[in-house]
Amino acid sequence: MGTPDQTSGESVADRDAAIQAHNAALHAARHADVAVRELSGIAGLRAVSDLFAAVWGRTPEGVPAPSELLRSLQHSGGCVTAAVDHSNRLVGAAALAVAAPAGTTYSLIAAVAPGLGDRGIGYAVKQHQRWWALDHGYHTMAWTFDPLVARNARFNLVKLGAEAGGYEQAFYGRGSDEINGSDETDRLVATWRLDARRTVAASTGPPAEPERPPEPAAPLASGPDGQPILYQDETGRWCRVPHDILAVRRSEPDVASDWRLAIREIFMQAFADGFTATHVTRSGWYRLTRAGDR
Repeated sequence: MGTPDQTSGESVADRDAAIQAHNAALHAARHADVAVRELSGIAGLRAVSDLFAAVWGRTPEGVPAPSELLRSLQHSGGCVTAAVDHSNRLVGAAALAVAAPAGTTYSLIAAVAPGLGDRGIGYAVKQHQRWWALDHGYHTMAWTFDPLVARNARFNLVKLGAEAGGYEQAFYGRGSDEINGSDETDRLVATWRLDARRTVAASTGPPAEPERPPEPAAPLASGPDGQPILYQDETGRWCRVPHDILAVRRSEPDVASDWRLAIREIFMQAFADGFTATHVTRSGWYRLTRAGDR
């Protein structure tokens, strides 16, 4: 980790946050049995580009992140992070850009090699990104994610401790890759406050498991599968997404589109009403709360 400059105006709290993040990143890498580092050199960036293509697929426009683009990202102050195993095989990677407003970074893309999704590699990569950002004076990271992919949503909001308070309709237009299919690509906007208490807590131990929604309560809406999709109680609102939307997209694309429209309506109304998505249960229920109720 870089040594803080005593004359730079960096506070003790900033240094402490970076040290905590560095220790958390090292622990996560050990747990995943990988080495995580910032890349330099075009050969490594080409390998990262190939990994992104293996995970996200290719579109008529080409690979998701060409190596030339990743090199330019580095040159402009961003970071490309790679995780390698003991045989020096690339098993995970992510690209991070400097963003506005000041003190913010933006996570452009991240991936773990196919078949290795349960080893904690993605978590180790994100913790390394967190440390890098804090060590360079950034305190917030933002990115977008598909609200219908429950497992990814749980990783972002529970495992990392991010929150989501914005919704973008058709963010990338219509999908044209192997994961998104051909439907509109709606996205939730995640905000990860890198030195917040919930982020620190998530980096140091198992995440707190949110309670299940109040099953006996009358649902406010039902989903395309005919089951309850929205509840509200004294703690906030609860919104359910499918267990495996990727399978639904492959087998029943029209039903997947119905899910997207239903979830779009629920989230946009919730955000307009002042709610933020803060948790996702293992069964795919988002918990949405107002700031004063957390």
